Amino acid sequence: MNYIQTEIDGVWVIEPKVFNDARGYFMESFKEEEFCKNIGPVHFVQDNESKSSFGVLRGLHYQKGEFSQAKLVRVIKGRVLDVAVDLRKSSPTFGRYVSVELSEDNKRQFFIPRGFAHGFLVLSDEAIFTYKVDNMYAPQAEASIRYNDETIGIDWPIAPEQMLLSSKDTNGVAFEDAEYF
Repeated sequence: MNYIQTEIDGVWVIEPKVFNDARGYFMESFKEEEFCKNIGPVHFVQDNESKSSFGVLRGLHYQKGEFSQAKLVRVIKGRVLDVAVDLRKSSPTFGRYVSVELSEDNKRQFFIPRGFAHGFLVLSDEAIFTYKVDNMYAPQAEASIRYNDETIGIDWPIAPEQMLLSSKDTNGVAFEDAEYF
């Protein structure tokens, strides 16, 4: 696998080695020893999966305090724009975001450490999104920042009227009112 450090410390794009032949393809999607050597030790405790249609925007979500989660995300069907927002007050990139397109074709993965808000927008007719987390979900620690917060200024590639959001995401807090790390 090829590990690519993004412009925000701790956030990585991971490109697997894909072996194609007449039957299809094979790839390793996770190898703990290699992951730890390149990124550091992370103990994943749960895998999650979601299916969404075009325009669904999920985010910007995070878990507060001791319930914070690191995530290793990827798309197994379709295409999404995936975004991580730095909520670490001591970071030189505090309040900045990094985005990457993840798709069934590029097979890239995105590692987002603890201390970040995370979201994605579906760009294909349908997407199946899967991810590993290093901490269990705690509903009492759940938080959401508005996807269109002007302070963050995410450049979403489709018009807001094409987006489908949950009430939780529509009613997320402003970045300036969020709880930071």
